[in-house]
Amino acid sequence: MCLGLPRTACLLRLVALCILLAHSAAYFGLTGREPLVLLPGPFSNEPPTGKAHLKQCEQMSLTRRQKRLCRREPGLAEALRESVRLSLLECRYQFRNERWNCSLDGRGSLLKRAFKETAFLLAVSSAALTHALAKACSSGRMERCTCDESPGIQHREAWQWGVCGDNLKYSTKFLKKFLGQKKVSKDLRAQVDAQNINVGIRAVKSGLKTTCKCHGVSGSCAVRTCWKQLAPFHDTGRLLKYRYDNAVRVLSVTNAATGETELAGPRRHSQNLRTTDLVYLEESPSFCRASRYSPGTGGRSCAKDTSCQSLCCGRGYNTAVHLTSLSCHCQVRWCCHVECQTCVREEEVYTCKKP
Repeated sequence: MCLGLPRTACLLRLVALCILLAHSAAYFGLTGREPLVLLPGPFSNEPPTGKAHLKQCEQMSLTRRQKRLCRREPGLAEALRESVRLSLLECRYQFRNERWNCSLDGRGSLLKRAFKETAFLLAVSSAALTHALAKACSSGRMERCTCDESPGIQHREAWQWGVCGDNLKYSTKFLKKFLGQKKVSKDLRAQVDAQNINVGIRAVKSGLKTTCKCHGVSGSCAVRTCWKQLAPFHDTGRLLKYRYDNAVRVLSVTNAATGETELAGPRRHSQNLRTTDLVYLEESPSFCRASRYSPGTGGRSCAKDTSCQSLCCGRGYNTAVHLTSLSCHCQVRWCCHVECQTCVREEEVYTCKKP
């Protein structure tokens, strides 16, 4: 599937595949039908010890060069697993009310095309890996990097650079090395993939903020302890969803000055394609009916007043009443416990009719 693509685009498409495809179980411990509770959990509190990471590296579907990097860096395998957890959960959350809800079914066919959804997968994959590597550095789980130590801020004499900042500079540099990033070829699809990959990295960079804590008598803030901190990945996911909603369909044009091929969108000549734009080549299917790209929307839950009309694709929806038990009329008794009654509540549940 990577014929004609540069190494960077090929590897990152494989990263996106590994996140969600069923045949990637050996790499990320996922299968196409496993529930989210079987996802690898967040980072452990302690860095890997001994040679435990070597086994993890061998289980992953990495290139020979990537496996060498993985063996030399004990924390890398865990960072890769964490990036999968972040990207998959965030993708499903952002598209929970969309016709395409980031389901595992049909992902292989989807990634062979240049839809908006493919663009999002590439962006969220690169963003999650950048984020996870930076966090792994600052938490001490990777041996070859540490905290961010370059504040680059004015009035440093009044600051004490403390705590451990997220090392985004190292993570971005290491990510390019790990993926073997080279100059993008003239292939149109390769340029599109590279653009979307970089949008994901830029989204993480845009969330890097300086956080400070004041010290001094009566909060005088004579000295401030400051550190660099990444935004929660949910913020990055929200930004990428916004980029997805405003994605640009592009085509290839030749730069008259350089003779190089470039991406161009349906805009006026005075407006160039922005580095923050997610791009795609072909219109997405409706995702209403089951196909090789998705299982369709039949049977999906929806919200009557907000999402049912769009999600159900005009087929209508079924209404069912569910009874749920919950604690109610709670009172604190002396001393010291709470007594509650059990109430039964009726809830209406709406599901899209099947084609």
